[in-house]
Amino acid sequence: MNPLVDIRRLDQSLWLDFISRKVLQNGELKRRIDEDALRGVTSNPAIFEKAIGGSADYDDTIKAQAEQGKSADDIYMGLAVADVQAACDLFKELYDSHDNSSDGYVSLEVSPRLAHDTAGTTAEARQLWQAVSRPNVMIKVPATLEGLPAIRTLISEGVNINVTLIFGLDRYKAVTEAFIAGLEDRVKAGKSLARIDSVASFFLSRIDVLIDPQLDKIVAAGGDKAKLAEPLIGEVAIASAKVAYQLYKEIFAGARWQALADKGANTQRLLWASTGNKNPKYDDLKYVEGLIGPKTVDTVPVETMDIFKERGKPADTLEQGLDQAQAVLRDLPKVGIDLDAQTAQLEKEGVQKFIEPFGKLIDSVEKKRAAAVDGAKQTA
Repeated sequence: MNPLVDIRRLDQSLWLDFISRKVLQNGELKRRIDEDALRGVTSNPAIFEKAIGGSADYDDTIKAQAEQGKSADDIYMGLAVADVQAACDLFKELYDSHDNSSDGYVSLEVSPRLAHDTAGTTAEARQLWQAVSRPNVMIKVPATLEGLPAIRTLISEGVNINVTLIFGLDRYKAVTEAFIAGLEDRVKAGKSLARIDSVASFFLSRIDVLIDPQLDKIVAAGGDKAKLAEPLIGEVAIASAKVAYQLYKEIFAGARWQALADKGANTQRLLWASTGNKNPKYDDLKYVEGLIGPKTVDTVPVETMDIFKERGKPADTLEQGLDQAQAVLRDLPKVGIDLDAQTAQLEKEGVQKFIEPFGKLIDSVEKKRAAAVDGAKQTA
Protein backbone atom coordinates (compact mmCIF):
# COMPACT_ATOMS: atom_id res chain seq x y z
CA MET A 1 0.00 0.00 0.00
CA ASN A 2 1.31 3.44 -0.98
CA PRO A 3 -0.54 6.39 0.61
CA LEU A 4 0.65 8.62 -2.26
CA VAL A 5 -1.25 6.40 -4.69
CA ASP A 6 -4.22 5.86 -2.36
CA ILE A 7 -4.92 9.60 -2.10
CA ARG A 8 -6.09 9.58 -5.73
CA ARG A 9 -9.17 7.61 -4.66
CA LEU A 10 -10.25 10.80 -2.89
CA ASP A 11 -9.77 12.91 -6.05
CA GLN A 12 -6.91 14.93 -4.64
CA SER A 13 -3.73 15.42 -6.66
CA LEU A 14 -0.26 15.66 -5.15
CA TRP A 15 2.21 17.95 -6.89
CA LEU A 16 5.87 18.23 -5.95
CA ASP A 17 7.13 21.64 -4.83
CA PHE A 18 10.61 21.12 -6.24
CA ILE A 19 12.52 20.93 -9.50
CA SER A 20 16.19 20.55 -10.40
CA ARG A 21 18.21 19.31 -13.34
CA LYS A 22 19.51 16.46 -11.20
CA VAL A 23 16.08 14.89 -10.51
CA LEU A 24 15.17 15.36 -14.17
CA GLN A 25 18.27 13.54 -15.39
CA ASN A 26 18.73 10.81 -12.78
CA GLY A 27 15.21 9.42 -13.19
CA GLU A 28 13.91 10.45 -9.76
CA LEU A 29 11.08 12.61 -11.08
CA LYS A 30 10.02 9.93 -13.55
CA ARG A 31 10.05 7.35 -10.75
CA ARG A 32 7.80 9.51 -8.61
CA ILE A 33 5.37 9.86 -11.51
CA ASP A 34 5.33 6.12 -12.17
CA GLU A 35 5.43 4.77 -8.62
CA ASP A 36 3.98 7.51 -6.41
CA ALA A 37 1.21 8.93 -8.61
CA LEU A 38 2.89 12.34 -8.71
CA ARG A 39 0.67 14.53 -10.89
CA GLY A 40 2.48 17.85 -11.21
CA VAL A 41 5.40 20.06 -10.22
CA THR A 42 5.63 23.62 -8.91
CA SER A 43 8.70 25.84 -8.80
CA ASN A 44 9.54 29.25 -7.39
CA PRO A 45 12.61 31.52 -7.16
CA ALA A 46 13.77 29.91 -3.89
CA ILE A 47 13.66 26.45 -5.49
CA PHE A 48 15.67 27.57 -8.53
CA GLU A 49 18.12 29.46 -6.30
CA LYS A 50 18.83 26.22 -4.43
CA ALA A 51 19.05 24.16 -7.62
CA ILE A 52 21.17 26.54 -9.71
CA GLY A 53 23.10 28.52 -7.12
CA GLY A 54 23.59 25.62 -4.73
CA SER A 55 25.02 23.07 -7.15
CA ALA A 56 27.45 22.65 -10.02
CA ASP A 57 24.80 20.91 -12.16
CA TYR A 58 24.29 23.97 -14.38
CA ASP A 59 27.86 25.28 -14.53
CA ASP A 60 28.73 23.93 -17.97
CA THR A 61 25.59 25.44 -19.49
CA ILE A 62 26.21 28.77 -17.74
CA LYS A 63 29.80 28.76 -19.06
CA ALA A 64 28.70 28.04 -22.62
CA GLN A 65 26.02 30.73 -22.58
CA ALA A 66 28.35 33.24 -20.93
CA GLU A 67 30.80 32.73 -23.79
CA GLN A 68 27.94 33.57 -26.16
CA GLY A 69 27.63 36.96 -24.44
CA LYS A 70 24.33 36.32 -22.64
CA SER A 71 23.42 38.26 -19.47
CA ALA A 72 22.78 36.62 -16.09
CA ASP A 73 19.04 37.23 -16.44
CA ASP A 74 18.95 35.65 -19.90
CA ILE A 75 21.02 32.68 -18.72
CA TYR A 76 18.69 32.07 -15.76
CA MET A 77 15.65 32.28 -18.00
CA GLY A 78 17.16 29.75 -20.38
CA LEU A 79 18.03 27.34 -17.56
CA ALA A 80 14.60 27.57 -15.96
CA VAL A 81 12.75 27.19 -19.26
CA ALA A 82 14.84 24.13 -20.19
CA ASP A 83 14.11 22.42 -16.85
CA VAL A 84 10.40 23.18 -17.07
CA GLN A 85 10.26 21.90 -20.66
CA ALA A 86 11.92 18.64 -19.60
CA ALA A 87 9.51 18.23 -16.68
CA CYS A 88 6.51 19.03 -18.91
CA ASP A 89 7.63 16.31 -21.29
CA LEU A 90 7.75 13.77 -18.44
CA PHE A 91 4.16 14.66 -17.51
CA LYS A 92 2.89 14.77 -21.10
CA GLU A 93 1.49 11.22 -21.02
CA LEU A 94 -0.58 12.05 -17.94
CA TYR A 95 -1.66 15.39 -19.41
CA ASP A 96 -2.78 13.67 -22.62
CA SER A 97 -4.71 10.90 -20.83
CA HIS A 98 -8.52 10.98 -20.96
CA ASP A 99 -8.76 11.08 -17.15
CA ASN A 100 -5.97 13.57 -16.40
CA SER A 101 -8.27 15.52 -14.01
CA SER A 102 -6.57 18.79 -15.02
CA ASP A 103 -3.18 17.42 -13.91
CA GLY A 104 0.17 16.91 -15.58
CA TYR A 105 1.25 20.55 -15.17
CA VAL A 106 4.58 22.16 -14.33
CA SER A 107 4.56 25.71 -12.94
CA LEU A 108 7.06 28.47 -13.70
CA GLU A 109 6.90 31.82 -11.93
CA VAL A 110 6.96 35.34 -13.31
CA SER A 111 9.73 37.41 -11.72
CA PRO A 112 8.65 38.39 -8.19
CA ARG A 113 10.06 41.85 -8.88
CA LEU A 114 6.97 42.38 -11.07
CA ALA A 115 4.46 41.53 -8.32
CA HIS A 116 3.07 45.09 -8.30
CA ASP A 117 3.39 45.71 -12.04
CA THR A 118 0.34 44.58 -14.03
CA ALA A 119 1.77 45.30 -17.47
CA GLY A 120 5.17 43.81 -16.61
CA THR A 121 3.60 40.66 -15.18
CA THR A 122 1.37 40.20 -18.22
CA ALA A 123 4.24 40.69 -20.65
CA GLU A 124 6.62 38.31 -18.86
CA ALA A 125 3.90 35.67 -18.44
CA ARG A 126 3.32 35.75 -22.20
CA GLN A 127 7.07 35.52 -22.78
CA LEU A 128 7.43 32.48 -20.50
CA TRP A 129 4.36 30.80 -22.02
CA GLN A 130 5.82 31.17 -25.50
CA ALA A 131 9.36 30.22 -24.43
CA VAL A 132 8.34 26.97 -22.72
CA SER A 133 5.96 26.19 -25.59
CA ARG A 134 4.29 23.27 -23.86
CA PRO A 135 0.50 22.94 -23.37
CA ASN A 136 1.04 21.61 -19.84
CA VAL A 137 2.97 24.54 -18.40
CA MET A 138 1.32 26.84 -15.87
CA ILE A 139 2.62 30.35 -15.40
CA LYS A 140 2.63 31.51 -11.79
CA VAL A 141 1.19 34.98 -11.21
CA PRO A 142 0.86 36.49 -7.71
CA ALA A 143 -2.57 37.29 -6.27
CA THR A 144 -1.61 40.90 -5.60
CA LEU A 145 -4.08 43.63 -6.51
CA GLU A 146 -1.89 44.36 -9.53
CA GLY A 147 -1.79 40.67 -10.41
CA LEU A 148 -5.57 40.29 -10.64
CA PRO A 149 -6.08 42.12 -13.97
CA ALA A 150 -3.07 40.24 -15.39
CA ILE A 151 -4.73 36.95 -14.44
CA ARG A 152 -7.95 37.94 -16.20
CA THR A 153 -6.10 39.01 -19.35
CA LEU A 154 -3.90 35.91 -19.48
CA ILE A 155 -6.80 33.50 -18.94
CA SER A 156 -8.68 35.26 -21.75
CA GLU A 157 -5.65 34.58 -23.96
CA GLY A 158 -5.63 30.88 -23.10
CA VAL A 159 -2.61 30.88 -20.79
CA ASN A 160 -2.79 28.36 -17.93
CA ILE A 161 -2.27 30.22 -14.65
CA ASN A 162 -1.18 29.12 -11.19
CA VAL A 163 -2.25 32.02 -8.97
CA THR A 164 0.23 32.16 -6.12
CA LEU A 165 0.52 33.90 -2.73
CA ILE A 166 -3.14 33.73 -1.66
CA PHE A 167 -3.50 34.09 2.11
CA GLY A 168 -6.99 35.48 2.71
CA LEU A 169 -10.56 34.62 1.80
CA ASP A 170 -11.47 37.98 0.27
CA ARG A 171 -8.44 37.83 -2.01
CA TYR A 172 -9.31 34.24 -2.92
CA LYS A 173 -12.77 35.41 -4.04
CA ALA A 174 -11.16 38.16 -6.12
CA VAL A 175 -8.91 35.56 -7.76
CA THR A 176 -11.87 33.39 -8.75
CA GLU A 177 -13.61 36.47 -10.17
CA ALA A 178 -10.55 37.28 -12.31
CA PHE A 179 -10.49 33.68 -13.57
CA ILE A 180 -14.19 33.53 -14.39
CA ALA A 181 -14.16 36.98 -16.01
CA GLY A 182 -11.20 35.91 -18.12
CA LEU A 183 -13.11 32.88 -19.36
CA GLU A 184 -16.12 35.08 -20.13
CA ASP A 185 -13.89 37.46 -22.09
CA ARG A 186 -12.64 34.49 -24.05
CA VAL A 187 -16.18 33.36 -24.87
CA LYS A 188 -17.05 36.86 -26.08
CA ALA A 189 -14.03 36.70 -28.38
CA GLY A 190 -15.38 33.48 -29.84
CA LYS A 191 -12.54 31.32 -28.51
CA SER A 192 -12.62 27.81 -27.04
CA LEU A 193 -12.49 27.12 -23.29
CA ALA A 194 -11.15 23.60 -23.76
CA ARG A 195 -7.90 22.69 -21.96
CA ILE A 196 -7.61 25.96 -20.09
CA ASP A 197 -6.63 25.18 -16.50
CA SER A 198 -5.84 27.23 -13.44
CA VAL A 199 -5.20 26.65 -9.76
CA ALA A 200 -5.56 29.06 -6.85
CA SER A 201 -2.62 28.48 -4.49
CA PHE A 202 -3.69 29.12 -0.90
CA PHE A 203 -0.65 29.39 1.38
CA LEU A 204 -1.06 27.71 4.76
CA SER A 205 1.82 27.19 7.22
CA ARG A 206 2.93 30.82 7.01
CA ILE A 207 -0.47 31.86 8.41
CA ASP A 208 0.10 29.88 11.61
CA VAL A 209 3.74 30.98 11.81
CA LEU A 210 2.56 34.61 11.96
CA ILE A 211 -0.54 34.26 14.13
CA ASP A 212 0.45 31.57 16.66
CA PRO A 213 2.95 33.77 18.56
CA GLN A 214 0.29 36.46 18.90
CA LEU A 215 -2.16 33.92 20.29
CA ASP A 216 0.53 32.60 22.65
CA LYS A 217 0.96 36.11 24.09
CA ILE A 218 -2.78 36.49 24.62
CA VAL A 219 -2.91 33.13 26.41
CA ALA A 220 0.09 34.04 28.57
CA ALA A 221 -1.63 37.26 29.64
CA GLY A 222 -4.55 35.31 31.08
CA GLY A 223 -8.17 36.39 31.42
CA ASP A 224 -11.25 35.79 29.28
CA LYS A 225 -9.42 36.42 26.02
CA ALA A 226 -6.87 33.78 26.95
CA LYS A 227 -9.57 31.12 27.26
CA LEU A 228 -10.91 32.10 23.84
CA ALA A 229 -7.47 32.29 22.24
CA GLU A 230 -6.01 28.97 23.36
CA PRO A 231 -8.15 26.72 21.11
CA LEU A 232 -7.23 28.90 18.11
CA ILE A 233 -3.50 28.15 18.27
CA GLY A 234 -2.42 26.17 15.22
CA GLU A 235 -5.93 26.19 13.74
CA VAL A 236 -6.19 29.38 11.69
CA ALA A 237 -4.56 28.11 8.47
CA ILE A 238 -6.57 24.89 8.34
CA ALA A 239 -9.77 26.79 9.19
CA SER A 240 -9.10 29.31 6.41
CA ALA A 241 -8.56 26.51 3.90
CA LYS A 242 -11.73 24.68 4.88
CA VAL A 243 -13.83 27.84 4.55
CA ALA A 244 -12.12 28.62 1.22
CA TYR A 245 -13.20 25.21 -0.05
CA GLN A 246 -16.82 25.99 0.83
CA LEU A 247 -16.46 29.22 -1.15
CA TYR A 248 -15.05 27.20 -4.06
CA LYS A 249 -18.13 24.97 -4.06
CA GLU A 250 -20.43 28.01 -4.02
CA ILE A 251 -18.57 29.99 -6.68
CA PHE A 252 -18.26 27.14 -9.16
CA ALA A 253 -21.99 26.43 -9.14
CA GLY A 254 -25.05 28.31 -10.28
CA ALA A 255 -26.08 29.79 -13.62
CA ARG A 256 -23.02 31.98 -14.25
CA TRP A 257 -20.57 29.13 -13.90
CA GLN A 258 -22.83 26.59 -15.61
CA ALA A 259 -22.87 28.75 -18.75
CA LEU A 260 -19.07 28.40 -18.91
CA ALA A 261 -19.07 24.73 -17.92
CA ASP A 262 -21.46 24.02 -20.78
CA LYS A 263 -18.79 25.41 -23.10
CA GLY A 264 -16.13 23.09 -21.67
CA ALA A 265 -14.66 25.19 -18.85
CA ASN A 266 -12.80 23.50 -15.98
CA THR A 267 -13.05 24.89 -12.46
CA GLN A 268 -10.10 26.70 -10.93
CA ARG A 269 -9.07 24.17 -8.30
CA LEU A 270 -7.78 25.16 -4.89
CA LEU A 271 -4.15 24.23 -4.35
CA TRP A 272 -2.77 23.96 -0.83
CA ALA A 273 0.69 25.54 -0.77
CA SER A 274 3.27 26.17 1.94
CA THR A 275 2.44 22.72 3.32
CA GLY A 276 5.80 21.87 4.83
CA ASN A 277 5.44 22.10 8.61
CA LYS A 278 7.49 24.93 10.14
CA ASN A 279 6.59 24.33 13.81
CA PRO A 280 8.22 21.35 15.58
CA LYS A 281 5.18 21.14 17.90
CA TYR A 282 2.96 20.10 15.00
CA ASP A 283 2.83 16.88 13.04
CA ASP A 284 4.82 17.01 9.80
CA LEU A 285 1.68 16.04 7.87
CA LYS A 286 -0.60 18.64 9.46
CA TYR A 287 -1.20 20.55 6.22
CA VAL A 288 -1.60 17.41 4.12
CA GLU A 289 -3.76 14.99 6.09
CA GLY A 290 -6.05 17.74 7.35
CA LEU A 291 -7.05 18.99 3.89
CA ILE A 292 -7.73 15.99 1.66
CA GLY A 293 -10.80 16.39 -0.51
CA PRO A 294 -12.17 16.24 -4.06
CA LYS A 295 -11.01 18.56 -6.84
CA THR A 296 -8.05 19.89 -4.85
CA VAL A 297 -4.27 19.87 -5.21
CA ASP A 298 -1.66 19.70 -2.46
CA THR A 299 1.83 20.79 -3.48
CA VAL A 300 4.38 19.38 -1.06
CA PRO A 301 8.15 19.58 -0.53
CA VAL A 302 10.20 16.44 -1.14
CA GLU A 303 10.59 15.76 2.60
CA THR A 304 6.84 16.01 3.27
CA MET A 305 6.04 13.75 0.31
CA ASP A 306 8.45 11.10 1.60
CA ILE A 307 6.96 11.27 5.10
CA PHE A 308 3.46 10.90 3.69
CA LYS A 309 4.56 7.88 1.68
CA GLU A 310 5.95 6.33 4.85
CA ARG A 311 3.06 6.92 7.25
CA GLY A 312 0.35 9.00 5.61
CA LYS A 313 -3.30 8.17 6.23
CA PRO A 314 -5.47 9.22 3.29
CA ALA A 315 -8.99 10.16 4.40
CA ASP A 316 -11.60 12.64 3.22
CA THR A 317 -10.91 15.31 5.85
CA LEU A 318 -11.50 18.60 4.03
CA GLU A 319 -15.11 19.00 5.12
CA GLN A 320 -14.73 17.52 8.57
CA GLY A 321 -15.02 19.97 11.47
CA LEU A 322 -16.42 22.74 9.30
CA ASP A 323 -18.40 24.26 12.18
CA GLN A 324 -15.23 24.42 14.23
CA ALA A 325 -13.34 26.02 11.35
CA GLN A 326 -15.95 28.74 10.99
CA ALA A 327 -15.87 29.30 14.76
CA VAL A 328 -12.08 29.77 14.66
CA LEU A 329 -12.40 32.58 12.13
CA ARG A 330 -15.28 34.17 14.09
CA ASP A 331 -13.31 34.12 17.34
CA LEU A 332 -10.11 35.70 16.01
CA PRO A 333 -11.44 39.29 16.09
CA LYS A 334 -12.84 38.64 19.56
CA VAL A 335 -9.29 38.21 20.86
CA GLY A 336 -8.10 41.28 18.96
CA ILE A 337 -6.60 39.75 15.83
CA ASP A 338 -7.63 41.21 12.46
CA LEU A 339 -7.19 38.37 9.97
CA ASP A 340 -7.44 40.71 6.97
CA ALA A 341 -4.55 42.79 8.31
CA GLN A 342 -2.55 39.64 9.00
CA THR A 343 -3.05 38.25 5.50
CA ALA A 344 -2.11 41.63 3.98
CA GLN A 345 1.15 41.46 5.93
CA LEU A 346 1.70 37.88 4.78
CA GLU A 347 1.27 38.90 1.14
CA LYS A 348 3.80 41.69 1.54
CA GLU A 349 6.26 39.34 3.25
CA GLY A 350 5.55 36.61 0.71
CA VAL A 351 6.52 38.81 -2.21
CA GLN A 352 9.70 39.81 -0.40
CA LYS A 353 10.55 36.18 0.42
CA PHE A 354 10.54 35.45 -3.31
CA ILE A 355 12.39 38.63 -4.31
CA GLU A 356 15.31 37.88 -1.99
CA PRO A 357 16.14 34.38 -3.32
CA PHE A 358 15.56 35.63 -6.85
CA GLY A 359 18.19 38.30 -6.25
CA LYS A 360 20.58 35.69 -4.82
CA LEU A 361 19.87 33.46 -7.80
CA ILE A 362 20.73 36.16 -10.33
CA ASP A 363 23.83 37.10 -8.30
CA SER A 364 25.07 33.50 -8.26
CA VAL A 365 24.50 33.14 -12.00
CA GLU A 366 26.31 36.44 -12.56
CA LYS A 367 29.34 35.26 -10.55
CA LYS A 368 29.52 32.04 -12.57
CA ARG A 369 28.98 33.98 -15.79
CA ALA A 370 31.72 36.48 -14.96
CA ALA A 371 34.13 33.69 -13.98
CA ALA A 372 33.50 31.95 -17.30
CA VAL A 373 34.10 35.17 -19.25
CA ASP A 374 37.32 35.87 -17.34
CA GLY A 375 38.49 32.30 -17.94
CA ALA A 376 37.81 32.61 -21.63
CA LYS A 377 39.82 35.87 -21.81
CA GLN A 378 42.80 34.29 -20.04
CA THR A 379 42.92 31.35 -22.41
CA ALA A 380 42.47 33.51 -25.51
